[in-house]
Amino acid sequence: MPLIAHPFPFRSLTVLRLVLIPLVVVTLALFARGVEAQTPHLTRYMAEFPAAELVEGATDYGEVHSDLPVAPVLRDGVRIGWAFITSDFVGTTGYSGKPIHTMVAVDDDARIIGLSLVEHSEPIVLIGIPERRITELMVQHIGLNLAEVVAEGGTVDDLNIISGATVTIMVIDDSIIRSGIRVARSLGLGGLALAEDTGPRFELNLEAGAADDWFTLVGDGTVRRMTLDVGQVNEAFAAMEDERAARRALTEPPEETFIDLYAALVSHPSIGRMLLGDAEYANLEAWLEEGEQAILVMGRGMYSFKGSGYVRGGLFDRIALIQGDLSTRFRDRDHHRIGDVLADGAPDLEEIGVFRIAADIGFDPTEPWRLQLLVQRDVAALERVFTTFDLGYRLPRDYLTALTAPASLTMDDAADAEAERAAQMALIERIWWDKRFEIAGLLAMLLVLSGAFFFQGFLTRSERVTYWFRMGFLTLTLVFLGWYASAQLSVVNLMALANSLMIGFSWQAFMLDPLTFILWWSVAAALIFWGRGAYCGWLCPFGALQELTNQIARKLRVPQITLPWGLHERLWALKYVIFLVLFAAALSSLEMGERLAEVEPFKTAIVLRFARDWGFVLFALAILFAGLFIERFYCRYMCPLGAALAIPARMRMFDWLRRYKECGDPCQTCAKECFVGAIHPTGEINPNECLNCMHCQVLYQSEAKCPVVIKKLKRRAAVAGSDPFKMSAARPAPILANHPNAKKETSNV
Repeated sequence: MPLIAHPFPFRSLTVLRLVLIPLVVVTLALFARGVEAQTPHLTRYMAEFPAAELVEGATDYGEVHSDLPVAPVLRDGVRIGWAFITSDFVGTTGYSGKPIHTMVAVDDDARIIGLSLVEHSEPIVLIGIPERRITELMVQHIGLNLAEVVAEGGTVDDLNIISGATVTIMVIDDSIIRSGIRVARSLGLGGLALAEDTGPRFELNLEAGAADDWFTLVGDGTVRRMTLDVGQVNEAFAAMEDERAARRALTEPPEETFIDLYAALVSHPSIGRMLLGDAEYANLEAWLEEGEQAILVMGRGMYSFKGSGYVRGGLFDRIALIQGDLSTRFRDRDHHRIGDVLADGAPDLEEIGVFRIAADIGFDPTEPWRLQLLVQRDVAALERVFTTFDLGYRLPRDYLTALTAPASLTMDDAADAEAERAAQMALIERIWWDKRFEIAGLLAMLLVLSGAFFFQGFLTRSERVTYWFRMGFLTLTLVFLGWYASAQLSVVNLMALANSLMIGFSWQAFMLDPLTFILWWSVAAALIFWGRGAYCGWLCPFGALQELTNQIARKLRVPQITLPWGLHERLWALKYVIFLVLFAAALSSLEMGERLAEVEPFKTAIVLRFARDWGFVLFALAILFAGLFIERFYCRYMCPLGAALAIPARMRMFDWLRRYKECGDPCQTCAKECFVGAIHPTGEINPNECLNCMHCQVLYQSEAKCPVVIKKLKRRAAVAGSDPFKMSAARPAPILANHPNAKKETSNV
């Protein structure tokens, strides 16, 4: 929720709490950072998982490699492959905040021949989705040639995603591919090898000058060119296995130009100024951030290198930048259209564009790279085939300066660590981009809810408007946030956070699920303003499910049960006991805590939409059944997440719920109509139990139910000598707490 200053008074001791609580948390976090998680050893998993379970027909493992955590996979004493653990080579942190350990076997052709999920702490897999469904998807990687993956850019995008386990699957897939490529390079499998330091390394010579005419720039390699004619393209498609491509050959003359494509590195100052001109280059400098590079791509002919995909989806799908096993495609936000090339003698070019290369991609402008052009051909009504052509580029030696010495081992280690962080952030960016529409929807919901809270005095003037606004919002929470986006917070998130503080905190683990990440930040802000009610009362999908089913039950005249106040008050403690038990269990064993957290029916009813074993479904239905008679039964008495949020909510800074001094003595209207029983008979609102439904604020302004408002209307009518009911009808605006005649009204403390 947005943080906006408000003139309401601070609670007593709030400042002290705001200082002490973060101080304690930071102290614990710093202490916890000293506890290092041990890297798993391949030997351990080799003992637990026989070679025959990893690779069909294997009989044993050989000795672990002396300087690399890999071991031979043997069949009757003959090596048929190499086994390794993904987490020994790349980051594999999952949603739980702990690594996902996968054993992989590759053969000498860099082909994956075996996979096994050996250890993980993913809550959705431990309790919820059967692990066999994860392993069934992993098996699809068997037979994958990692050398071909490198040639195609280093990623595999064709993922079958299990609902509710998207993050887990993407992390497993990413770790298998990246670790497999590293092992293949280290062992020289499939023709892959680590780059050897056969000569000096280079850096850009920013003082080097470029030629001032087009023909020289093309001649010396500053601008690289690839020309394809119709005949070459037809031959490429004719060589494909799909005969339909040859039958749909282009009918233009073979010598006609299909595309004349040019590329240049314009982030180099002199090249950029010669091709773009001083003014456009100045714009380019302002556009690029530190460490970013830019290339100029120019073309003419029958075929457009831009295509129209970027108009529909923001992606230039016909060109890709490839350097080693790095591959990137450009989006519209990284593109800047150029009107003309200013170098003397430049031809008339139909398409000209500058494309930005982000710093975290790992692109090295001093090393060779290629621009891959994707050419497509329709072979059926809704089917196409593709082939590719490469425009190679290497910056001429005049633009480079040799470094005096090769990088040290320390520098290499640092580069590897930076590359690993970049790879992890690339995975996170991919996940966030895939969820962009859900993120936009969630942010819109948070904006609307914030506005409703800040201007609740206006919203609650009408009981009907408030009721239908709430029902509509809860329906959106259930259907969109819950059943569609699976954005259901859980006490498991808090246990994972506590565990990560003990083994080493990492932001990446929590950013893997964008909706959960945004929700937790909004909850943290809302705790300061409104307590736990902002989430529990409005943004919790299971809470919405309970309330909506109870509303249906009321329409069907299902009797509602009101527990005696003494029993109701004592049952509040149950959810705190459940939370403390879960938290204590998680400190001992995260897996144990996650299993006990099945007291939450969230995964069953929301994430998995009741597609689960009958025992879990029966438990969730029993809770919902109880909620038909006691509204929000689970929220009131059993929810450990609500208990966990209520504890820090005590430090909230403002009281938004207005009260009269007569509330509770003698008036009991709000206490009787509070649907979760959060108002004491004495009139005080218990902030730990309040769900901020705003019904008490509707009653606060009600001219039909609130005795204080009715009394004031009668007094006014008597003074005016008018009938009080006519006075009421003639006055559409309710009496608010800041009205000059409401001097005895107070805020709840």
